[in-house]
Amino acid sequence: METLVSGLVVLVFVFAVVLPCVRIVNEYERGVVFRLGRVTPENLKGPGLRLLVPFVDRMIKVDLRTITHDVPPQEVITKDNVTIKVNAVIYFSVMNPIDATLKIANHYVATSLYAQTTLRNILGQHELDEILAEREKIGASLQKIIDEATDAWGIKVSAVEIKDIELPEVMRRAMARQAEAERERRAKVIAAEGEFQSAQKLQQAAEVLAQSPNAIQLRYLQTLVEIGAEQNTTIVFPLPIELLSAVARREGRS
Repeated sequence: METLVSGLVVLVFVFAVVLPCVRIVNEYERGVVFRLGRVTPENLKGPGLRLLVPFVDRMIKVDLRTITHDVPPQEVITKDNVTIKVNAVIYFSVMNPIDATLKIANHYVATSLYAQTTLRNILGQHELDEILAEREKIGASLQKIIDEATDAWGIKVSAVEIKDIELPEVMRRAMARQAEAERERRAKVIAAEGEFQSAQKLQQAAEVLAQSPNAIQLRYLQTLVEIGAEQNTTIVFPLPIELLSAVARREGRS
């Protein structure tokens, strides 16, 4: 009986020691092994079954997949003193697992906080109209600045996208009035251009009709036909063009 109990105790001890030394690294992970507290490039383990030395080795797994992080809304004062709330999405991944483990305590939190600070600083250097119209350009600038800072941590920032811009209600109403005024201005310009073109065509038509009296007579008769085509109570008394011309010449002489 004592032998059986001793065997069970030894078996439990062996499992307690051996099992933590057997680690499985997934395809999208890399294992950083600390051997007596030290890390060398040879201690970076790829995917597969990995055996560690008991009481000597310690492994930390690092995920290499691209992380999509939603930056919390940041209150920003633009260059033209407009207060807005902006949130963005940042895409980053670990390129150097050893640097991401040794040079930064938590690369996920550090990248997120640095992205928030950079977002406020960069947007504060632009006016509101620039932020609304040039999101892609500003996003590329943010990506470059954040990537340069996180490169020392072994982090690669692949993209930064400005997702939403929240404007104050007063600013929304002002922009709506501005857009409405702009549409009215364009409508008036288009109407004026139409009147100008119409006047030009009428002038050209008058010049053509003035060269042929018969054409004026035909146009006059066509107008009478158009008036009488509809059922209305309008009474038209046609007068000869010659009579009107004679009256006009007589008044001119007097």
